[in-house]
Amino acid sequence: MQEALKSLLLSLADDLLVIGHRNSEWTGMGPVLEEDIAFASMAQDKIGHALAFYELLHSLGEPEPDILAFTRQAADFRSCQLVEYPIGEYDFSLVRHFLFDYAYTTRLEALKSGSYAPLAALSERFLRELKYHTLHARTWVAQLGNATEEARLRMQSALNEALPMAYGIFEETPHTAGLVAEGIQPHEQELRDRWLAGISALIAGTPLKLPQPTAGDIRPYLGGRQGRHSEHLQPLLTEMTEVFAIDPAAAW
Repeated sequence: MQEALKSLLLSLADDLLVIGHRNSEWTGMGPVLEEDIAFASMAQDKIGHALAFYELLHSLGEPEPDILAFTRQAADFRSCQLVEYPIGEYDFSLVRHFLFDYAYTTRLEALKSGSYAPLAALSERFLRELKYHTLHARTWVAQLGNATEEARLRMQSALNEALPMAYGIFEETPHTAGLVAEGIQPHEQELRDRWLAGISALIAGTPLKLPQPTAGDIRPYLGGRQGRHSEHLQPLLTEMTEVFAIDPAAAW
């Protein structure tokens, strides 16, 4: 069970660290001041959640959080590919935020009832913080999805681009069956179906349309959970670890 649990914790932590860093890139660049502050605040929350998962990994015998976060190469990361892509225009970052945070919420809702008590406790605590994140996401998706024709077209384009990437959040791994058997979480496909039902209900309040797998519109971006990433992740990690790499032994 422990290897399966470590795999899950690493994917959670890596997802949050990478998207937290990506979202922080909006600091000082948001379209309005309130959004600048909101994205910076949510990025900080995500990196804090990542730290907690890395600390849980450390308690299971893995290296300290700074070592896990700052010394691995892209092939060692187990983050989904959705989180590593550049921030692009604000519509893409907003839709990615919407899809990721609802997926993260869906997983935490399942994990809080799971059999591994330390992870269940963290999940319950983090869900309270995520209420703000999902409120922010659905508010802006609703407002822009129901706004001008230009806004709707841009949001639809971003949704078409990001949804196939988001399917990779629920990529099955060799450890999936073990996690289900131990009662830690449901199967990835079940989590994905819950997530799709949730975001579909929210999208239904707008003219936006979710691309449908049955229509052949979805080609999931898979491989991240196995260490296969786009060309965007390694440059991000190099930038993210630049200060740490100068003197890994430094005390702050």
